[in-house]
Amino acid sequence: MSDSEIVETGAGAARITWHPADEPRLVLAVSHGAGGGIEARDLRALAGALPPLGVSVALVEQPWRVAGKKLAPAPRTLDTGWRDLWPAVAKRGLPVVAGGRSAGARVACRTAAELGAAAVLALSFPLHPPGRPEKSRAPELLGAGAPTLVVQGGNDPFGRPAEFPGPQAFPEGAYELVEVPFADHGFAVPKRADLTQQEALDVLTGAVGAWLGALAL
Repeated sequence: MSDSEIVETGAGAARITWHPADEPRLVLAVSHGAGGGIEARDLRALAGALPPLGVSVALVEQPWRVAGKKLAPAPRTLDTGWRDLWPAVAKRGLPVVAGGRSAGARVACRTAAELGAAAVLALSFPLHPPGRPEKSRAPELLGAGAPTLVVQGGNDPFGRPAEFPGPQAFPEGAYELVEVPFADHGFAVPKRADLTQQEALDVLTGAVGAWLGALAL
C-alpha cells in the first residue's frame, strides 16, 4: 500500500509516494530522470522489492514533473527541489539513502554530503552525453562523499560500465558498480538478449537489496 504527500519547495510543489516497509530500518529516497517520472521500470521494481527487506522507498517527483512540464529545469533548480524536500524523507528518524536515476542520480551525488545522506544509489548515472565521452561528469559521482552504488546497463550510451573510474578513484567511502547485462539507459534489454526483461530487473533489485543490507548504518 502506497501513499503520497505534496511537499512545497523553492522550485515548486514536489510529490513523494511512499512504499513503506512494515519494520523499516532505513529509507531509500529516489527520484526520476529528465525524460520520465517515477513510472520508470527500475524505480517501480525497487518499490516492489525493497519494502519486504526493511527498506521504505520514497519515490520523489520533482516539481517540474508535478507541474506537468515536459522539460527538466537547470541542475541548480533540481538541486533546490531535492534539498527542500529532504526533511520530509528524513522526518521518520531513519537513515536515508539518496538515490536517483540518470539526472536524479546526479542530483543525489551533488547534494549527498551537505544533506547528510547515509549513502548514494546512482541508477543509470549519465557519465557523459551519448557520443561525447570527453564531457565527463565523473567529478559529480566521485564527489558524493558517501558510500555509493552505481547500477549501470551494459549498453548504456550515457556511459558503459567499463568507462567508469575504478574504486581507487573514489576519495571517501566505498564505491561499487554493478552491470545489468545488455541493458540500455532505461534498463530495457533486447529480445535477443541472453536474459529476459524480468531477469534484468532481478539483477538490479538483487544488487541494490544486497548493498543496502550490507551498509553499516
